[in-house]
Amino acid sequence: MSVKFEKETIKTTTGAAASAAAGVAGEKGDFVHEVGQALTKGAGPNGYLAAYLKQLQKNPLRTKMLTSGTLSGLQEFLASWIAHDRSKSGHYFTSRVPKMAIYGAFISAPIGHVLITILQKLFRGRTSLKAKILQILVSNLIVSPIQNTIYLVSMAIIAGARTFHQVKATVKAGFMPVMKVSWVVSPISLAFAQKFLPEHTWVPFFNIIGFIIGTYINSHTKKKRLAALRRKHYGDSSGRGPSGRPGDDFDRRPSQGPGGYDTKGPGGYDTKGPGAYDPKGPGGYDTKGPGGYDPKGPGGYDTKGPGVYDPKGPAGYDTKGGY
Repeated sequence: MSVKFEKETIKTTTGAAASAAAGVAGEKGDFVHEVGQALTKGAGPNGYLAAYLKQLQKNPLRTKMLTSGTLSGLQEFLASWIAHDRSKSGHYFTSRVPKMAIYGAFISAPIGHVLITILQKLFRGRTSLKAKILQILVSNLIVSPIQNTIYLVSMAIIAGARTFHQVKATVKAGFMPVMKVSWVVSPISLAFAQKFLPEHTWVPFFNIIGFIIGTYINSHTKKKRLAALRRKHYGDSSGRGPSGRPGDDFDRRPSQGPGGYDTKGPGGYDTKGPGAYDPKGPGGYDTKGPGGYDPKGPGGYDTKGPGVYDPKGPAGYDTKGGY
C-alpha cells in the first residue's frame, strides 16, 4: 500500500515538474513568437520589417543614412556602457555619441551606398563561382581600404586630432589592424549576402555586422585604454599597455598643458616652475634657500649656527656647555 502510494506520488511530482518546464518553455516560445510577429506581422505587408524594406527600396539613401546614424551612435553608447567609460559628469552618453551618429549618417552611409552600388553594377547578372570570388576580392582589396581609411580619418578628428600629422599618424597606426578584421569578416558576410539577400538589403546587413563587431572592438579597446590610464596616473598594474581605438588619446592628454600633472608648466607637480615641490626655488622643501629644512642657514635644525641642537655651541644639548 505504501509502495503504491510512493509510486503515485513520484509520478504525480514528475508530471507536475514536466508540466511546469513545458509551461516555461511555452512562455519563452510565445515571447519569441510575439517578437517575430511584431516585426513581420506574419510576413504580411503591415509588419515593421516589410515597412522598412519598402522604404529601403523607395528612399534607399535616406533609409541607409537613418540606419547607419542610429547604429553608430548606439554602438558608441553601448561600448561606453560595457567598458564603464563615463564622461566627466559621470554619464555614458558622452559627446562622442552624437558625433558618431553624424559620422554614420552623413559620411559612412553615403560612401557605403555609392561603393556598394558600383560593386553591384559591375557584377550584376554574373552568377558564376568565378564572378562571386572576383567580387569578394574587389570588395576586400578596393572597397574596404577606401571605407576603412575614411573611417580612421573620421575617428581621429572625432577624438580630437586637428593637424595633418596627427591624422596621418592615426591612419598609419590603425590601417592594418582594421584591414585584418575586414579581411576576416567581409568575405563571410559578402558570401552570405550573395547567397541569401536581395541587393537592396546589403548595406543595412553590412551595417548590422559592423555594429556587432564594432561594439565589441570599441568596448575592448576602451577597457584597455582605461587600464593604461589607471596604470599611468595611479600606479595600477592591471593595465597591459596603452592601446585603444586609433585616435582615442588626442582628447585625453592632460600632461602637456599647465595644470594637471604638468611636469614643465606652472601648477600641479611642477619640478621647474614656481609653486609646488620645487627642490631649488624658495618655499617648500628648499635645501639651499631660506626657509624650511636649511642645513646651513640659521633656524631649524642648524648644525653650526647658534640655537637648536648645536653639539659645540652654547645652549641646549651642548656637550661642553649646559647639560
